[in-house]
Amino acid sequence: MTLREIMHSHIPTLTRENTVRDAIDKMDIYQFPALVVTNSDGEVLAVISEGDICRAVAREDGLWRIATAPALEYGTRQPITSDAGVEIGDALHDMLSRGLTILPVIEQDRFAGVVLRVDLMQAILCDLNSKS
Repeated sequence: MTLREIMHSHIPTLTRENTVRDAIDKMDIYQFPALVVTNSDGEVLAVISEGDICRAVAREDGLWRIATAPALEYGTRQPITSDAGVEIGDALHDMLSRGLTILPVIEQDRFAGVVLRVDLMQAILCDLNSKS
C-alpha cells in the first residue's frame, strides 16, 4: 500500500499571504493539526503546525503579537516531503526516525496531500487484519 492510497488529498492549504490567524482558523474548521504552505505552482514551501504556533506564542509573549504575521514566518520551511508512490511502512519508519507528525505528499513535483503518523499506523493495522 502506498501513500497515494491513504493520503488526505482534500485538505486546505495556505499561501504566502495567509496569516497566523488564517492558519488557526483553518486548523479549527478542518480539525487538522497542521497545514501546508504552497506557492501558485503547488510547490511545498513550509508546514505550520499547532505546535509551531504555540512555540511562537510563548516566544513572542502573546498570540495577539503574531496573529497578523504571515504563517510562513513561523512554519518549518523546506519541510521533508515524500513521493505518493512510497510504501506506507517506509514512510512511517521515516517519520518516526525524524520525529515528524505530518508528512506532505508530492506527486509530479506538486503538493498532493498529507499523511499523519496515525494514518500510517491505521493503514498498516488494517492491512495486517486483511491478511489474517
